[in-house]
Amino acid sequence: MALPPSRRLDFSEVPVVDVSPFVTGDRSGEAATAAAIAKACGEVGFMYVKNHGVPKALLDNLMVETERFFKLPVEQRMEVAVENSPQFRGYLPIKYGGEQTKGTNLQEAFIMFDDRQQADHPLNGPNQWPSQVPGLKKAMFDYFDATAKFAQQMLPAFALALGLKRDFFEKMFDDPLFMLKLNHYPLQQAPENDLDIGVKGHSDSGGFTILWQDNVGGLELMNKSGEWVAMPPMEGTYALNIGDMMQIWSNGRFSSTAHRVINTYGTDRYSIPLFVNPNYHTEVKPLVGEINADFTPFQSGEYHTSVYRAIYPQKAKRQPVEAAQ
Repeated sequence: MALPPSRRLDFSEVPVVDVSPFVTGDRSGEAATAAAIAKACGEVGFMYVKNHGVPKALLDNLMVETERFFKLPVEQRMEVAVENSPQFRGYLPIKYGGEQTKGTNLQEAFIMFDDRQQADHPLNGPNQWPSQVPGLKKAMFDYFDATAKFAQQMLPAFALALGLKRDFFEKMFDDPLFMLKLNHYPLQQAPENDLDIGVKGHSDSGGFTILWQDNVGGLELMNKSGEWVAMPPMEGTYALNIGDMMQIWSNGRFSSTAHRVINTYGTDRYSIPLFVNPNYHTEVKPLVGEINADFTPFQSGEYHTSVYRAIYPQKAKRQPVEAAQ
């Protein structure tokens, strides 16, 4: 028995927010935009953002190189497999996950972080690059730099949306662990359960995510009634969603909404998320409102390391502590 179809989303159900005041530096429009962001984060946890300032040419070039990479023979893709990287960089083969994540993901991917050689913590290290697609490195870094700039421009927006000073998050993101991921979803005919789909229902672990999705569709959100709702692509926008850490920082005001991907649209699907994660040593705890005394703060980098180890295949599960100092 196939999964029942999700409800098609009316665009009015996920807000479209014009973020140009924070991109252009127009302080006169910031208050209204921050209020719209606060409403979207509190009621949905997702929004479409427009006028983000990321040049389309960078995305177009990256997609050319992305398709070249995923068309390589699997043996060549595996030469740069994540399982060979202690810092979780490189190629993720189709159906990664397995028992540790209670099902498989019918998705393959390629991951990069900023290229840092200093070993001051276990997630710093070199990226892996496929020699057969020499243009991929530059295309990814050009796009990474542009979307990372946009992510930094959104930090004051989230601070103001929470009633904090606009520079509140700056020190938490002055040496961030942003992850850029290229996702490829082969077509699925009729998945029978939600443990064998493109990506199973989950919430993102970091601060927030900036997602480009192609025109195929497949992204679905779980609304507050427990219903899966399709969030179709909208030309010229990103889907921006709240992660678990922002939900904690907001003391529950903002929602880290569960989402999944099912590709039953007759062709391959691509998406490119930038996961906006704070500095490795950032302490994660509620920052506004009445704080529950029983809440135990945790370190962002240690938490992400444990999350990645549970999801991504690795030959070396742990990096020696001495090497990270």
